[in-house]
Amino acid sequence: MTLEFSVVIPTFNRRRVLAEVLAALDTQEEAPPFEIVVVDDGSTDGTFEWLGQRTAGRPLRQLRQQNRGPAAARNRGVEVAAGARIAFLGDDTVPEGDWLARHAARHRQTTTPADGAGVAVLGYTAWHPRMRLTPFLRYINEHGLQFGYALITDPERVPFNFFYTSNLSLAREWLLAEPFDESFPDPAWEDIEASYRLERRGLRLVYEPRARLLHDHPTDFRRFGQRQERAGASAVRFARKHPELAGFLGLGPQGPPALPPRRSHLARECLVRALQFFPVSLPGTWEEALRYHYLRGLHRAWREEPAEEMERIGS
Repeated sequence: MTLEFSVVIPTFNRRRVLAEVLAALDTQEEAPPFEIVVVDDGSTDGTFEWLGQRTAGRPLRQLRQQNRGPAAARNRGVEVAAGARIAFLGDDTVPEGDWLARHAARHRQTTTPADGAGVAVLGYTAWHPRMRLTPFLRYINEHGLQFGYALITDPERVPFNFFYTSNLSLAREWLLAEPFDESFPDPAWEDIEASYRLERRGLRLVYEPRARLLHDHPTDFRRFGQRQERAGASAVRFARKHPELAGFLGLGPQGPPALPPRRSHLARECLVRALQFFPVSLPGTWEEALRYHYLRGLHRAWREEPAEEMERIGS
């Protein structure tokens, strides 16, 4: 039987939630033929051993590598995959029962002779019911920096920067031609950078909101601020590879903009943290506080770049 999909899941130290992800894959409804490929990125919580001891559920292929990040793990999963298409999941994103069927249907609906196989399908990721849903979490998911689904204006032609590998499918051949760049220092921007290269080759990204996942990832303002700092650091690497995107990534000819005064930032952040679990919506304040963390990451990575690379970005 020809496999239509390989579901590739990079994982690192999330055995509890991964068990729920795999259980959800066992009960997919009306799904096309598919396999599961789990790549353990150097977990220390017994994930690899636990996978080898599983006796129930759909068979899967498991691989193990030293901790090299999700880009390397995805690349390795793609290399061994037998499916014509790759569907990426996170190890903390639990698919609903018709998730893969929705991806498959969208590919059949969207792919035309003119497209060939040149379409990637983005699904929708909601917060898991276990999460305490706050205005801040709703904001970053729908309008802000986590996903921003409400910002998608044309589901038939989605900008390259919505290429979220927690819920995404596309033909394997594209990923063999343009694999994820494993040199990114943190798990941030590496999927969007691949998307930029793929778009220039002709790949089109479309949105299927009915292909739903439930995201079980504890998040508060402090953790998300740390995420944004890592994103800022990775953005410098992105700009080094694609100088034409420096402005999009927040870099000018002389480097990052100046940091806002630290005192005003601390006051803003204290306010946000104090109110984050209350039914209060402060989108402008959230954006300003998170921008500070992103700029810190930009500044840190910019200082670490060799002088000749910085000149290249600024040219």
